Amino acid sequence: MGAEVTRIRVGRFDSGIIGLKEAIEEAMKACMGKSDQEKSEFLLTRLKKDNYIPDQASQDYVRAFLREYKKAAGEPVDAEADGPLEILVLGQGCTQCDALERLVMAVMTELQLTDAVLEHVTDIKAIAKTGVMGVPALMVAGQVKSVGSVPSKSQLIQWLIPYKRKQGIPNEKA
Repeated sequence: MGAEVTRIRVGRFDSGIIGLKEAIEEAMKACMGKSDQEKSEFLLTRLKKDNYIPDQASQDYVRAFLREYKKAAGEPVDAEADGPLEILVLGQGCTQCDALERLVMAVMTELQLTDAVLEHVTDIKAIAKTGVMGVPALMVAGQVKSVGSVPSKSQLIQWLIPYKRKQGIPNEKA
């Protein structure tokens, strides 16, 4: 087989998908100008060949495949109600990038954001795909929040507190 395995969030679980990057590249060529539904169907059909996708979970997979397609295409990605909040620190590991990652972790802990995933993206190609032109950068739920500097703790709390409310956690800071 030889295809790469990519880990993605499917519903509330991580799953390894064989050949996802290749399938997305094919979809970008075959589905240009087509609807999200058509893109999703293409990806599901293509990826079912090499991956076990249970029928009862197929809609979760379809949403995950479309989300990954949109990320790769640089399109806006909606935060999923059933998935965790995705927070990305973009930067190759400089002092400021590491400081931003530590600050985000501290604020996540303070706000008790238990249903959030923090990822520090250091690969320059992956950073370029986001369209961000400076580091450190911060993305929350697919939206660029800061570029080129470490935001203040209070600013970070302002950006993340709405997601705390969505989790149904009482908000003593608001």
